[in-house]
Amino acid sequence: MLTGLLTACTAGHTATQVGRVANADIVVATTNPATSLDFTTTGGAGIPAALMSNVYETLVVIDDDGEIQPHLATHWDIDDAGTRYTFYLRDDVHFSNGEEFTAQTAAASIDNVLNNWTNGLASQMEVVDEARVVDKHTLEVDLQRPSQHWLWSMATLTGAMMTPSAMDSLAGKAIGTGPYTVERFVPGESISFAARPDYWGKPADHDAAIRYYPDAMSSVNALRTGDTDVVYGMQAPELLDTLDERYGIEVGTTNGEVLLSLNNDAAPFDDPRVRRAVAHAINREHVSEVVWEGLAADTGGAPVAPIDPWFTGKDYAPYDPELARELLREAGYDDDHRPQVLFKVPSQTYTENLSELVYSQLEEVGFDVELESIEFPALWLNEVMGAADYQMSAIAHVEPRDIPTLFGDPEAYLRYDSPEVRELLRRADTAAGPEEQAALMEEAVSQIMAETGSLTVANMPNIVLTAPGIEGVKATSATDVVELSPLSREDA
Repeated sequence: MLTGLLTACTAGHTATQVGRVANADIVVATTNPATSLDFTTTGGAGIPAALMSNVYETLVVIDDDGEIQPHLATHWDIDDAGTRYTFYLRDDVHFSNGEEFTAQTAAASIDNVLNNWTNGLASQMEVVDEARVVDKHTLEVDLQRPSQHWLWSMATLTGAMMTPSAMDSLAGKAIGTGPYTVERFVPGESISFAARPDYWGKPADHDAAIRYYPDAMSSVNALRTGDTDVVYGMQAPELLDTLDERYGIEVGTTNGEVLLSLNNDAAPFDDPRVRRAVAHAINREHVSEVVWEGLAADTGGAPVAPIDPWFTGKDYAPYDPELARELLREAGYDDDHRPQVLFKVPSQTYTENLSELVYSQLEEVGFDVELESIEFPALWLNEVMGAADYQMSAIAHVEPRDIPTLFGDPEAYLRYDSPEVRELLRRADTAAGPEEQAALMEEAVSQIMAETGSLTVANMPNIVLTAPGIEGVKATSATDVVELSPLSREDA
């Protein structure tokens, strides 16, 4: 969504999984690895979670209340048509390589998303017609049509400001305007960050690292031994009872809708009755209790986060196993002819635990389910999200407000194709204001759930554990980044 005394990258996995990351004042552990530094060509949450806010920054940011606030832009104007944005940029910002941040680099960053990104989230920038330099610190962006979502997306990874001189080497080098530089990167194992004394804002007062662990148990053990100071996004809440009172525990809300992904193009899920049968077969309350110790929020099965303006709390798919059986019978299945499902399970603790529960609940109503573990992130991103070579899978989608990405594109990996939903999403994006946008988004969500494009089984909690003396953790984040600079260590 980290190693000990790091030797050369060729020293091997075992050597880099022992001890504390060298020279890091604060070490954060997570199980969502970054295998590259280039999120422009690679999907998944691990890379932007590590780099956004720490290395890369944006013109605007989202505050804790979900409101858009200025950042690299001090302010902006929007014309009466809602299609021209004029950003007035800070004049004291430099990239970590010394290059000045200007309207020229901002325009180049937007053009890079439009012309070169292969990450599916690049579609958030497609509404842009032109990014134009007015003067050194003034940028104009013309949209093809009004868009309520575009400015919000500019606070996420697609709005990352990059210097053109580094755009050809993003996989191994990250040059941004943020409070840190990447000091060392071991793919899939760790990223070490050095604080920038020349940062334009308040400089971080510590170097830091993010270390990737294979599972929750190993990350919690590292917390106990002092190899790490923070465990972020801990996915095994049953371990909380093993910690004594010295350790801090915070639970936040996330954008992580845990989606039981159904390939709408692949039998048996090309039949909406079968998809609805899945939705009514899953006891979401039981899922929260078993997988997250009751800490997960229920979204009513819908692909919304509790912090979204169009979250209603409605239960779109009540647990009803008899209705699930009836729907399967309507679809032509019976005890002698059960729908065959291969469930490709990414190798994550929460998805593995979830898959066992889903297996038993689907088998109970008449499905014939086979579980297949698939390595995450590389194989899952390539095979499931990239090639849509699957029937059923499960993953937490943490990108904020991502309904248009998941359900508005028939070529997205869910293969959900609804002209009615696409029209509602279009109207929501071009709405006159936030209230009209929210109402239209609610309609779109209702239609998605009527057709059961897929099922959200839970909104993933963000469980954060801290060592004694560690403060400044943000357990709830509107854009799901692991923000390092606010962390601090109080003297014992």
